[in-house]
Amino acid sequence: MRCEEIMKRDVEYVDSAEPIQTAARRMRDANVGFLPVCDSTRKVLGAITDRDIALRIVAESRPPTTSVGDVMTREVIACRPDDEVTRAEQLMGKHQKSRMICTDQEGRLLGVISLSDIAQVEEPSRASQTMKQVTEREARPR
Repeated sequence: MRCEEIMKRDVEYVDSAEPIQTAARRMRDANVGFLPVCDSTRKVLGAITDRDIALRIVAESRPPTTSVGDVMTREVIACRPDDEVTRAEQLMGKHQKSRMICTDQEGRLLGVISLSDIAQVEEPSRASQTMKQVTEREARPR
């Protein structure tokens, strides 16, 4: 199975110059916790998560007018639509990410694949293996 068969195509995204409050409202309205950050051509620059907002804005008492670009996660993992889903699983496990971006050859946003998308199409034992790899960072002793 290829990534294009399971990726969500109608993906909300945010510009890096927009205030973080705009991103938070988009997340609320779309009922998501992850937004790709793109330029005007939809080229992916990074991503912002509800966790980023909690840790980098709220916990540090930064104003809601702070730009998305100031707090976004710049390191994102991406796959191509014609990659096999197993490739997406490997990348998610290796980088411990529960969501990944699907881009074209120029790095423009085409879709998003989440762990739940994989769980719906993959064999339960394989999906469980990927979930275990992704969540290892949360299970580490502190």
